[in-house]
Amino acid sequence: MSHSYQLIWFRQDLRIHDHTALWHATQAGQCIALVILSPEQWQQHDDAPIKNEFYLRQLQQLKQQLNTLNIPLTIQHIPLWKDVGNFFTELLQRINIENVYANIELGVNELKRDHDVQKVLNQQQKELILFHDRTLFPVRSIRNQSNLPYQVFGAFKKTCYQRLQHGLPQCYPLPDAQQPIVEDFSFFNQANLPPLQQAYASTLEQNMIDHWPVGETYALDLLDEFVRKRLNHYKQARDFPAQVGTSQLSAYLNIGILSIRQCIQALFRQQHGDFVIQSESQQVWLDELLWREFYQHILFDFPQVSKHLPFKSSTQNIPWRDDPIALEQWQQGKTGIPIVDSGMRQLLATGWMHNRLRMICAMFLSKNLLIDWRKGEQWFMQHLIDGDVAANNGGWQWCASTGTDAVPYFRVFNPISQSLKFDPNGDYIRQWVPELTDLDAKIIHEPYANTKIQNLDYPMPIVELKSSRTRAIETFKTYL
Repeated sequence: MSHSYQLIWFRQDLRIHDHTALWHATQAGQCIALVILSPEQWQQHDDAPIKNEFYLRQLQQLKQQLNTLNIPLTIQHIPLWKDVGNFFTELLQRINIENVYANIELGVNELKRDHDVQKVLNQQQKELILFHDRTLFPVRSIRNQSNLPYQVFGAFKKTCYQRLQHGLPQCYPLPDAQQPIVEDFSFFNQANLPPLQQAYASTLEQNMIDHWPVGETYALDLLDEFVRKRLNHYKQARDFPAQVGTSQLSAYLNIGILSIRQCIQALFRQQHGDFVIQSESQQVWLDELLWREFYQHILFDFPQVSKHLPFKSSTQNIPWRDDPIALEQWQQGKTGIPIVDSGMRQLLATGWMHNRLRMICAMFLSKNLLIDWRKGEQWFMQHLIDGDVAANNGGWQWCASTGTDAVPYFRVFNPISQSLKFDPNGDYIRQWVPELTDLDAKIIHEPYANTKIQNLDYPMPIVELKSSRTRAIETFKTYL
């Protein structure tokens, strides 16, 4: 072997700006980069086709960006993570790698994969050097006075605020371009990216793909536009799905086109990077970012949540209903509850759902239909472009009253009340349930409550809201 290299292993962090592992690797020596594609593993994790297609498009962008830094990228197809260790064994025989740099991933399977790679590297006196890049604060670093992880968001947030007062996390600079590498790495069979990308794209409508442009520049512009134009109204507008009131950044954060530090720095740009909260909307968006942070820490500290188990073990015995017909009606947006159907159809059409609707739809499934929240969690993961196991699980368990900060089991959203409050004119419903377009704002939320409504090409409600609420409360009361 000739020259030695640092290896940067990109995972859910497809960018070159403010990239912790990339920065540290480039400071240690000349670098080469690696991405491992594992479609079979993605399928086991219920990753959505739109999420995978989005990832592969951004990967093309990453390769071009790395070229500007003279960092060659090899893309490998390894179907399952259990075989990644064997790949590294072969890699070390062919290339003189000093150490491997990567940003930590917190799921159970991800941690096991990295542990296996670490063992292979250690046998050759090399290291897998992991960095905390997905979160503002390293896991295990936010603890209560008993040095235990927080199980309630409010206390977790308070400690985060205290940490932020000592200084905001800073972004890493863009590394300088290194000297070009002349060594030929073609002996490694590169994954054939276009056919794989096309396989996912073929299952999607083109307008869905077009809805989600890739690229760091686009994502940073989106962040800048939100902070400049919509942040001041975020507190009031974020719950109204007919408005563009949310940041729309979750998909870009999820695969690392944006970093959480870039978001925090943009949030406090007007305060010159000081932790000074000057508006309620600023604080509300900060709290949303910290909810994301909280669920990442929960995923690490309480791994049972990624093993299809409830956070609250006392809810393990809830007798969820087995109703495949109602489940499919919910999945396809045909429940006869307009606001629920709107959210579910938005998900199918765009790969995304407004956060208020995620709560309404999740609570309708887990409470009014009393169907196991895990079936809804899986459906969301199979369709969301921003599907993240930590946030998705946390949100579902909150709605199902099985998780951290769980909504009390006796608090059940009334979807009609939610619809009247957050879509008062029915604009969101009309966008996604065109069968109801001609109904006025008084009728559209609950069309069949008006006895004059006839001949609608729209299903009757599949469940009676009042009695199903009572059923859910009695079930929880009996089994808790």
